[in-house]
Amino acid sequence: MKYENVYIESITYSIPDEIVTSDEIEARLEPLYKRLRLPEGRLELMTGIRERRFWPVGMLPGEKSIETGEKAITQSGIERSRIGALVHGSVCRDYLEPATAAGVHHGLKLSKNCQLYDVSNACLGLLNGMVQVANMIELGQIQAGLVVGTESSRGLVETTIKQLNSDTSLTRAKIKLAVASMTIGSGSAAILLTNRELSRSGNRLLGGVAHANTDFCHLCRSDRDQSADADMSPLMWTDSETLMQEGVKTAQEAFENFLVEMDWTREDLDRTFCHQVGRAHRKLTFEALQLDTAIDYTTFETLGNTGAVALPMTAARGIEDGCVTQNSRVAFLGIGSGINVLMLGIDRRDEHIS
Repeated sequence: MKYENVYIESITYSIPDEIVTSDEIEARLEPLYKRLRLPEGRLELMTGIRERRFWPVGMLPGEKSIETGEKAITQSGIERSRIGALVHGSVCRDYLEPATAAGVHHGLKLSKNCQLYDVSNACLGLLNGMVQVANMIELGQIQAGLVVGTESSRGLVETTIKQLNSDTSLTRAKIKLAVASMTIGSGSAAILLTNRELSRSGNRLLGGVAHANTDFCHLCRSDRDQSADADMSPLMWTDSETLMQEGVKTAQEAFENFLVEMDWTREDLDRTFCHQVGRAHRKLTFEALQLDTAIDYTTFETLGNTGAVALPMTAARGIEDGCVTQNSRVAFLGIGSGINVLMLGIDRRDEHIS
């Protein structure tokens, strides 16, 4: 896919105040650790994740998506009447019905002519939303569109801890399936895209590639829909080792296609933002893609794996930290369970911006 008329005008994020360390989670898992004689510190050692964050109890994802979306609109300077599409792309949502996007649309006071809907695709939801909005802009259907989402991890982490402590049949081998659940963090991100006429940022979305390997769609599953309803108790079981290996292989195939589609070489890449899984995944991915980790920016160490908002939230923080210069070529490298890969290329060398 290629675009001539699409720009990323702003990327914003919000994070919770409550910090939960890996040490604290292990302290709560004391019954399990004692029974299986597990050494303390293994969670951070295995993942590289020191801490993650939780939203306040009872907060609906849509509430925070309104706040983060408002930041993106304000930062962009775009009039709300110009926003012709709103996509809510996180795994977490307020209710099964209506779309969480409906409440966010209402809270942001967007136009009645603005299309709105939810997109769900594990950790790629917001990137999928970017592609859908970009398509509408490229076709001339809309001038601008907003993609937003909020992930809430408290329910999953706390339910997993309860299950691990109460099920005395679990062995060391079986609890590996729950490790990924304890790395999940909360966060919120928003991306506002515009056409060439409205853009003042110079962040041109060139296009990208999608690649699927659904032979491995069974490797990461949540057995309940994760709504914010207090009666819902989500659980997620993940074959992390196989998912990592097959995900990296799928990413490797996609990346070769991505370089061809963008007409880039590896040396052309100035900065990468990837889905934030953990230390081992990052190392293996960059070795497979033959990229230097020096061009990458990470947040998993202090935010954990924040699902569909992980990549755009990391990009927003990287831009905030000044790691994307005026002449950067940037790659968004999205890898999600399914297995799905979506890679997007952004060029800040566009000369139409004064």
